[in-house]
Amino acid sequence: MTLMANDPDFTEAPMPQSPTWTAAHGELARDLERVVEARVLGPFDLLFGLEDAVRRRARESIMDWTEALLGSDDDAARTTAMRLVSTLFPADVPFDPPPTWWGSPFGRAVLLRAGHPSSDAVPFTVAAAMLGISRQGVHDLARRGKVQAHPDGGVTVESVRGRLRDRLLNDSTD
Repeated sequence: MTLMANDPDFTEAPMPQSPTWTAAHGELARDLERVVEARVLGPFDLLFGLEDAVRRRARESIMDWTEALLGSDDDAARTTAMRLVSTLFPADVPFDPPPTWWGSPFGRAVLLRAGHPSSDAVPFTVAAAMLGISRQGVHDLARRGKVQAHPDGGVTVESVRGRLRDRLLNDSTD
């Protein structure tokens, strides 16, 4: 039986017994599994049928990607993030997910490890979703110099990344 993110028993699926595996790893792995199921495995299964071995291999890969995205090797994390975005969201136009995507575990991991794959600046609404705050909150941060306004409008992705990184580091030390 294959457990997917929308199954009620999914949280009971065995996770690696690594000393570095955290709740954040579990959230990211579940989110990646949901995306991989919706964008790759589900359509492939509808067209061709899917062997259980392929789903097992996908789950192993998801665990590896999770470790890479949350690991200490910045180059591996950035490469993994970019490879996943370009593969899971192929398009002939620059990557531009809905603002809510940036609030997902996968979206936050991409932001932290690679930034925005196709933009140096984002509108206040997207920055708000990235930070999990209101648009007005982003305006306040920009006014106080906590995120950098971009000359063409919005705020810089790098300043949003820095703000999120600082917030997560402060949360982990509390």
